[in-house]
Amino acid sequence: MKITTKLPQYLENVHVELIKKEWVPLKEPQSLGRATLLSIPFMLINAFIAYGIIYIFSPITFQELGLTSGSFSISIDLRVILFLLGLVIFHECLHLIFIPNFMRSEKTWMGLTLFGGFVATEEKIPKSRYILITIAPFIILSVMLPVLLGFFGLFTTMLKFLILINAIASSVDMLNLFLVMKQVPKQAILISNGQKTYWKALGND
Repeated sequence: MKITTKLPQYLENVHVELIKKEWVPLKEPQSLGRATLLSIPFMLINAFIAYGIIYIFSPITFQELGLTSGSFSISIDLRVILFLLGLVIFHECLHLIFIPNFMRSEKTWMGLTLFGGFVATEEKIPKSRYILITIAPFIILSVMLPVLLGFFGLFTTMLKFLILINAIASSVDMLNLFLVMKQVPKQAILISNGQKTYWKALGND
C-alpha cells in the first residue's frame, strides 16, 4: 500500500492491453463532478436511511443540526474540523481494510486531496468483494453504528451529525454500487486503470 496525494492516473497503453485481454469497460461517469451530480438521488436515500435509524432511538430536530425555519447556522470550530477529518480518514480506512492483502499490495493507494480522501486499487477484485469494499463505510458508520449507539443510549448531537455526513458522503459509493450491480455479471472480477473500471467474467482469463 502507498500513501499519496494524487489519484492514480489513467494510462492509455494499459487500457489497450486490457481491451485486448477482453476486459469490458464499465459505463461510468468520467469526472468527479458528473459522478457527484448523478449521485444526488443516492445522497437523499442514504440520508433518509440514516436519519430514520437515528430517529427510532433519539428523535433528531432541525434545530439540533443548526436548521431553523428562517435560517441556517452551524458552529464550525477546531473540534468540528478535527472530527470531520477523522471521519474522512476512518471512512477511507473502512474501504481499505476490505481490499485483499492491502498492506502488501503495490497497486493500492490511500490519500487525501483537496476534494477529500480516497482509496484506490488496481488489484483484481471479485465482484462480491468489490461490493463489500464499496458499501462498508455506509453500512458500518451510518447503519450499524447508529443502531448500536441508540441501543446503548450513547447518541450525541455531534455523533448524529457525523453519521448523517457519512451517509451523504457515501452517495458516490452507492452510485458505483448501482453501476456494478447493473452491468457486471455475478461471477466476474473487476480491475481499475486510474479512475476507469473494467470487468471480466470468470473463465475468460
